[in-house]
Amino acid sequence: MAKGWPGEPQMESDVLVAEGNAAGAAGKPIHDVIFDFGNVLVYWDPANTMVGRYSRESIEWFLDDANSGLYAASDLMDGGATCKEAEDWVLANRGERAAEMIRYYNENFVDSLGGAVPGARKLIEDLKAAGIGVWGLSNWSAELFPIASKGYPILHTLDGKVVSGPIGLRKPHTDIYEYALRQFGIEASGAVFVDDKAMNIVGANSAGIRGIKFTDPYKLRALLIDAGIDIPAVK
Repeated sequence: MAKGWPGEPQMESDVLVAEGNAAGAAGKPIHDVIFDFGNVLVYWDPANTMVGRYSRESIEWFLDDANSGLYAASDLMDGGATCKEAEDWVLANRGERAAEMIRYYNENFVDSLGGAVPGARKLIEDLKAAGIGVWGLSNWSAELFPIASKGYPILHTLDGKVVSGPIGLRKPHTDIYEYALRQFGIEASGAVFVDDKAMNIVGANSAGIRGIKFTDPYKLRALLIDAGIDIPAVK
């Protein structure tokens, strides 16, 4: 059983990564923090969507991309495909059982969202009070993102955001990071990108942006303070 996004590289979590094209930014002041959304600002778990109709065994099967094409379909939608186009791809490449489950997942996507990540709202508030630009860059289907946007006010507290589906670009490809920098009007060397996937930190580095693979809100706050950002420490 191979759950999770295929091709995810090994990377230490909750450390500042500045490799490749981002190496020259190491140690420079941070002026902007760019946040991913899923499991950084808002909890997302596709398994939660399926509980209403599918057994634990079926859900385990679904979470393996080789069986269901869940993550391949998500990549297609994140890159601009419609839900129907992704469902058709799954039918052609994984069969009817997988296609039925992907359709159910898309139709009940709201249940995959599990609330705001603790500490995220206050971190954004503190960063803004310290004069740091706060931005969002997320892979998300153009059809499904409005569900999150409607339900989670935290996504509207950012200074600006780029969502992959509507523009037909997606992480970890370098071009979406470069697009976001232009949209936000910020410099790569003064930015840090926070994401829960190592592959997307590698992508950020390719665009000259330092990155943090996020798992722990306490460690993230401490890391940003250690990097020179003047926000309140945990007592």
